Amino acid sequence: MINVNNLNKSFGELHVLKDVNIEVHEQDVVVLIGASGSGKSTLLRCLNYLEYKESGTITIDGKVIEPDQTDLNKVRQEVGMVFQHFNLFPHKTVLENVIEAPVMVKKIPKEEAIEEGRALLKKVGLADKEHVYPSKLSGGQKQRVAIARSLAMKPKIMLFDEPTSALDPELVGEVLSTMKDLAKEGMTMLVVTHEMGFAREAADTVVYMHDGKIVEKGTPSDIFSQPKHQRTKDFLGTIL
Repeated sequence: MINVNNLNKSFGELHVLKDVNIEVHEQDVVVLIGASGSGKSTLLRCLNYLEYKESGTITIDGKVIEPDQTDLNKVRQEVGMVFQHFNLFPHKTVLENVIEAPVMVKKIPKEEAIEEGRALLKKVGLADKEHVYPSKLSGGQKQRVAIARSLAMKPKIMLFDEPTSALDPELVGEVLSTMKDLAKEGMTMLVVTHEMGFAREAADTVVYMHDGKIVEKGTPSDIFSQPKHQRTKDFLGTIL
């Protein structure tokens, strides 16, 4: 579903991604771990062109993505993204947030979008919140609305950029539980997170990044029980 070859990205003098290669197969859950500043979020943002790559190729669902030759809006419809800070419309209710893109972008009839939106809110455990405004929700509830909103576009792939890092610790579990449910249903997911429990439990592949490079990748048991690279061992030693 995702194939990245020799991806490079710099911000001015700062070389953030250095010849990154990564594959994500259909229904895989790939979790990116590493210290802040290692390039994980930049990699995610390059995949749906919130940041433009400098060199290398990005292939999504069999199509090579080049900004000047590809309809990026179409790509973004197929690649859902959930951010650290929810980005909900404050002046719209929960249900209005969820149906906005299907109605405006995909031109789905409003009644149909409402029906599907309600089903998604039920799926993320927020069926009783459809008329509530974001300001009345907890952080965990806002993030689950953001997940429902991404799912409303029926994406083939979901990208999660540290979806729990802005939440109070007691609210993290409800968001991770929603993500685990998605993984069990076969959603293809690429997740940047500091939640090692989620990586152990839900990932098919764990990828450790350091200084803009992929240092090591493997199954959760490979990475957490017998990491090969010293940098991986040092990183895990500081957080586990």
